[in-house]
Amino acid sequence: MRAQMRGIATIAVAMAIAVFVLPEEAHAQTSNGGGIQGFLDNMFTGSISKGGQGAQVPRGGSAQPQPAATPPASSAALPWTGQDGASGHPLMTASAIREAAANFPNCVAAMWPDATRRHITRANFERFTAGLSPDLRIMDLMDSQPEFTKAIWDYLDILVNDTRLAKGREILATYKPQFDAVERAYGVDRYAIAAIWGIESNYSTQIGDRSVLQSTATLACVGRRQNYFRDEFLSALEILNRGDLRPEQMRGSWAGAFGPTQFMPTAFKRFAVDGDGDGRRDVVDDPADLIASTANNLKKDGWQTGQTWGYEVAVPQGFNYMLADRAKAMTIAQWEHLGLKRPGNKPFPRSAERAYLLAPAGAEGPGFLMLQNFRVFMKYNPAEAYALAIGHFADRLRGGAPFIQPWPRQERVLSRAERLELQQLLAQRGFYRGTPDGQFGGQTREALRSFQASIGAPADGFASSDVLERLRGR
Repeated sequence: MRAQMRGIATIAVAMAIAVFVLPEEAHAQTSNGGGIQGFLDNMFTGSISKGGQGAQVPRGGSAQPQPAATPPASSAALPWTGQDGASGHPLMTASAIREAAANFPNCVAAMWPDATRRHITRANFERFTAGLSPDLRIMDLMDSQPEFTKAIWDYLDILVNDTRLAKGREILATYKPQFDAVERAYGVDRYAIAAIWGIESNYSTQIGDRSVLQSTATLACVGRRQNYFRDEFLSALEILNRGDLRPEQMRGSWAGAFGPTQFMPTAFKRFAVDGDGDGRRDVVDDPADLIASTANNLKKDGWQTGQTWGYEVAVPQGFNYMLADRAKAMTIAQWEHLGLKRPGNKPFPRSAERAYLLAPAGAEGPGFLMLQNFRVFMKYNPAEAYALAIGHFADRLRGGAPFIQPWPRQERVLSRAERLELQQLLAQRGFYRGTPDGQFGGQTREALRSFQASIGAPADGFASSDVLERLRGR
């Protein structure tokens, strides 16, 4: 699982717009119809929930995670709107989608030569592709542009809560032998794995309800990401051909992510392992395989054994927020010299560690010094909001306290229309040279910082309503 796309990132994940931005080519965990993206879609766009909140944590070492207490409503039943995609891509026009859908059987059949090069048998190719039809509702989900977003503090409040923490502690107790074995074999913190499991799928209760084969086949033949999803579809066929999973187990996101920690098929091929020696890599229903595979993923992405992900820090008044940049890492000692301290003056364990400063709510909120393991979380999912939630959730499972410094909860997150206006105003003043689209990335953040510096405000890149009013000249 890389910062390269495991799925399609949606605009819905741009919490606390100025900082928490996903590149378009993002990881599957941010692009599914269940798991974390199902949650985000529900929170930001009002889509139908994929799983119940009252589900029970697996007990007694059972290899089968328990279902949601309430049967989930399926968004797969919703029809395609028949409208052009919001991205404006030529393959996302309604006419192009209809034309590709009409050619869908030929497109799937044309993948047989690639399948045979992957040693998929003809019998299995025909068996697993028989009856496939395109799910065009995915085209709406791929190009969705929600009007409103949530602030980072609201996001953390919902994901890192007492109910989810209680489930996590029960998971850690129930599968203690599996976590023990994985920590010995991979050196990956059990709390980080449990946090990913909890946030990705609420401990197996919100995995998603779409057929991975149908979703990836649809995206391989229809829409703007066909080359990418061709590999995902063929990889899904490889998994089934090998016998690791059955088709009914491979149900998940609209982008093809499946299992409690949301593997894309290509990521499964790279990271899935047989944790209990039964000859199969079952990341859906076998906790030993699930835990070991997630650990293997983190380890191969650069996990540093025995180290944390980062530290909450108090940033002094008058600090130069131009230094709050992922590319501007310094040693902890250097950050201390600039006045950054842990709340309560708690000492840093290792002053030679290199970290970068993240200020997710600008100068009015807490700061965080991020270490290598935070970058590993970012490889699992390239959204800083997600990675911060995982790190904090892991610390809370370990017995740590909530963040100490307050968030600026009085701040109102800008709507998409306001974000578009802000970009347009920045462009008019010569600070922004991109194309205004209401989607905030690094270029917009830098433009915001330059504008803030020009008016003598902290150049923290935080898109507050006050900044918008200043741009309007009011």
